[in-house]
Amino acid sequence: MAHGSRLVGIRQRAAAILCCASCGKSEVDDIKLKECDACDLVKYCSDQCEEDHLPQHELMCKERAAELRDEILFRQPESSHRGDCPICFLPLSIDTKSRMFGCCSTMICNGCSYANQKRELEEKLQHACPFCRNIFPKTDEEAIKNAMKRVAANDPVAMSSMGTRRYGKGDYVGTFEYCTKAAELGDAMAHYKLSHLYREGEGVEKDEKMRLYHLEKAAIAGHPDARYNLACHEGRNERFDRAVKHWIIAANLGCDDSIRKLNRCYAVRLVSKDDFAAALRANQAAVDATKSPQREEAEEYYRRRELE
Repeated sequence: MAHGSRLVGIRQRAAAILCCASCGKSEVDDIKLKECDACDLVKYCSDQCEEDHLPQHELMCKERAAELRDEILFRQPESSHRGDCPICFLPLSIDTKSRMFGCCSTMICNGCSYANQKRELEEKLQHACPFCRNIFPKTDEEAIKNAMKRVAANDPVAMSSMGTRRYGKGDYVGTFEYCTKAAELGDAMAHYKLSHLYREGEGVEKDEKMRLYHLEKAAIAGHPDARYNLACHEGRNERFDRAVKHWIIAANLGCDDSIRKLNRCYAVRLVSKDDFAAALRANQAAVDATKSPQREEAEEYYRRRELE
């Protein structure tokens, strides 16, 4: 009986795809069907048919749209939003072990940055960007001018960085404007900053729905802190299965805070032993992938400088 019901469902789904769900017209040369804007369950021959069929389809459409959204949301990103260092090609750490160079809006790991400094000292060269080789600006005004050139070129990283600069000066409206433009161009960090602005009501009215929207966008792009915050939100609403999924994904990207949360979940049996063990292994693998002798040498150098 169950098999028969599934077969009927498959046939109905196939029929809905092959003909208009409202009027029943089949797709022929002069009639092109388009999918529902929100889901992939049905097709329509016209906007009017889509509007007429909405009362019957609305509930199913919302359920399917939520399923499709979750498929994207809970997909493990290949890497964090930081990506790889463009010089050594190793993954950038999610911690503050890299530096963004405003001349080319490029994030460089501390290992490559330190190696470049050593080379410059040995060869008595001017300080320059290790990636694009532009000479470092001598004043803050010159640095801002260079950054604005990148903004004018629609560089989302430069826009997001300028938003951070404006935030430090208390210009929350400016921060919102720069980060909104950067987010429209797909910058994960800009989405994460916007979630903070919507939460605090800085430069824009508080909006929990928009906060979660930008957290999801950032999380999908591989931002572990955004993923962690989404998990905490789900946990506060007692949707622990969703919270655990988020923490596992963040842990796999190297997020230690998520590992600590999973440890607590394991203690109260909200996550299985196998899943917790797999998250621990993936977390360690993600951290190990960011290590190299050059980066360790740089880390030791910067640590000594802080103690001086």
